[in-house]
Amino acid sequence: MGRALAHYLDQPARRYEAFAVAPTHTLRKYLRPGDILLVEGDKRISVAIKYLTQSTWSHAAIYIGDALGDSGDGTDPNSLVEADLQSGVIAVPLSKYENFNSRICRPIGLTDDDQQKVVQFIVENLGLAYDLKNVIDLMRYLLPQPPVPQRWRRRMLSLGSGSPTRAICSTLIAQAFQSVRYPILPVVLGEKVHSYVRGEYTAQDIMYIRHHSLYTPRDFDLSPYFQVIKPTIEDGFDYKKMVWHDRVSTDFNPTPRDASDWRLPAGVRIRK
Repeated sequence: MGRALAHYLDQPARRYEAFAVAPTHTLRKYLRPGDILLVEGDKRISVAIKYLTQSTWSHAAIYIGDALGDSGDGTDPNSLVEADLQSGVIAVPLSKYENFNSRICRPIGLTDDDQQKVVQFIVENLGLAYDLKNVIDLMRYLLPQPPVPQRWRRRMLSLGSGSPTRAICSTLIAQAFQSVRYPILPVVLGEKVHSYVRGEYTAQDIMYIRHHSLYTPRDFDLSPYFQVIKPTIEDGFDYKKMVWHDRVSTDFNPTPRDASDWRLPAGVRIRK
């Protein structure tokens, strides 16, 4: 039953609309080991996660660079590690998400030593699988919009989250950064620690580590300790070089058929 539920939840839910897609070669150019790639998924489980987290991002993967070596046959190497509902923690090529809306989140100030430790932690956990016997844990995603009060939604994602539970991909990534005590969204309870510096006392907030099972993909986007990297801007964006159609469409994402009668600039064709 668990395998059947996992297969059902892992199927595409509806027509996917890609608005902010960066080419694979551009992503690879600006990604660094330890960066988080947030993805807006198109699967049934993605719809439920986006509703429960009230966010565009339903999936997170971590970039490990060439930690697993080159593919050797000229194909795209496995440079991303993610948690898949059916396959568990696996390494996949960057090209897997070339047609999906995505965002890069980069930990700022992470030392080279800690960066290597984070990547090593991820690599050592390759092969962990989701416990498909926990049917109740899977059934929470059957309803795209479960009737759960907003204050309980994050808790709902952590139900039954044991060591082998990786359906929420951000769980493993959060553990990797917690292993080097890098903050994501720590809990600040208002307590102060006083220290004597340069002849006077100073107060500093005490941070508490949030349990890794409570992290969601959007937390890396919200975190003040991760920088959002936009490859299009990093690649030297110039709005003066953009080619615009003369006609204004009322459809936000028109198909080539809808645009067949548009007046195009000389030499410009619509690729079908």
